[in-house]
Amino acid sequence: MAHRPESKAPPEVFYDSKEARKYILHAHTVDVQTRLAERALELLDLSSSARTTTSPALILDLGCGTGLSGDVLSRAGHFWVGMDISSAMLAVAVQRDVDGDLIRQDLGEGLPFRIGSFDGAVSISVLQWLCQAERSEQDPRTRLFMFFMTLYACLRRGARAVLQFYPSHERQIEFIFTQAKRAGFDGGLVVDYPNSSRAKKFYLVLRAGPPDATSRAPRAALPPSSETVPTIAPERRLQPAGKPDSASSSVATAAVVSPAQRYAHRKTSPRSALAVRRFIEKKRARRLRQGKSVRPASKYSGRRRSTRF
Repeated sequence: MAHRPESKAPPEVFYDSKEARKYILHAHTVDVQTRLAERALELLDLSSSARTTTSPALILDLGCGTGLSGDVLSRAGHFWVGMDISSAMLAVAVQRDVDGDLIRQDLGEGLPFRIGSFDGAVSISVLQWLCQAERSEQDPRTRLFMFFMTLYACLRRGARAVLQFYPSHERQIEFIFTQAKRAGFDGGLVVDYPNSSRAKKFYLVLRAGPPDATSRAPRAALPPSSETVPTIAPERRLQPAGKPDSASSSVATAAVVSPAQRYAHRKTSPRSALAVRRFIEKKRARRLRQGKSVRPASKYSGRRRSTRF
């Protein structure tokens, strides 16, 4: 996976001044980042949150970069605080004179905010970077747990966090979701356009604390010919919505299960005596070909010893 940005260099090195300029000069990059931020704000669903006031919300933008996602929050009438580890990206955000406050911070070291400070949090293309260990003393599991634990603390009770990311494989999704659950979060995964290899987008929608009575389940953006899919229970595997051969389905909503739950359906009975004997015979033949000394086979080969004398 050398073509993935997180496999090339640490984020503070990869996002240098040359890379940062792409986020203001390349129209396609700006358009993609803007649409991802708009989708994250939609899934944040601040209109149905339990805030006691209708005033603008205070939102935490994790991995704010050059402030493109912050522009979406500002246009929606909200206040925001942005955090990023790249000095070059933050310098471009300062040049653009964005509305939010900017902080340089490694998210894997935790978030330095007071308890219950924010009404929500959004993140665009950041989580996969926390799964990388750039130095020997870094542990992705510890860094992810620290991130989720401090994020849970700084969110208001019942607030949502919508984290868009690009997983490298399904095990990485389970790994991330496991650390989020350890920190106290509840929620699941929203997949837009699961049957498209290019348009597929993953959003981890988390909730800090019990849901409010007025909160709604996250729904995905659908073309006119598609149907929505209800939220899948946490015990279900991640799978596309609708039938496997359906080309019109464009959304899946799921929660990720642990490896123990995934393999629970497998047989737990011991291998049969015939299978054990065949395995021993194969190993014995291999050792003979290697020229090693092997005890002669007998009718007792592969048998269990009796529990009696």
